[in-house]
Amino acid sequence: MPKQIVTSATAPTTGFTNKSTPSPLAQAIRCGNLLFVSGQGPLDPETREVVSADIEEQTRQTLANLERILDAAGATMANVVNMRVCLRDTADFAAFNTAFTAFMKGEKVTRTCIGGTPHRAGVNVEIDCVASFD
Repeated sequence: MPKQIVTSATAPTTGFTNKSTPSPLAQAIRCGNLLFVSGQGPLDPETREVVSADIEEQTRQTLANLERILDAAGATMANVVNMRVCLRDTADFAAFNTAFTAFMKGEKVTRTCIGGTPHRAGVNVEIDCVASFD
């Protein structure tokens, strides 16, 4: 089964490259009944600038960007089976988790959260996901 590139005009295409440089990544790729969404960050979809230094606001923006891409594929957070999270500062975990929990509104996923260094300055959280279609 060939892969399908999924694109949302309402979410940024990241790659954490210079904002004037086209990203080498697809926002998402569907292959069969699985959707793989590239890591998203807290970027404003129009300006491709980081929305805030606040980890909770960054988390909400990052999840909103993921949600917009899921929508373009005909999916919702209910289709998400796994998320991977990278936090620049693991001390932000509690505040990140508070924002994450509120955004997910009870929806359950599997999740891995690690500390690391996202490639773009000012980006303190990056999240990717895998969704499944029945």
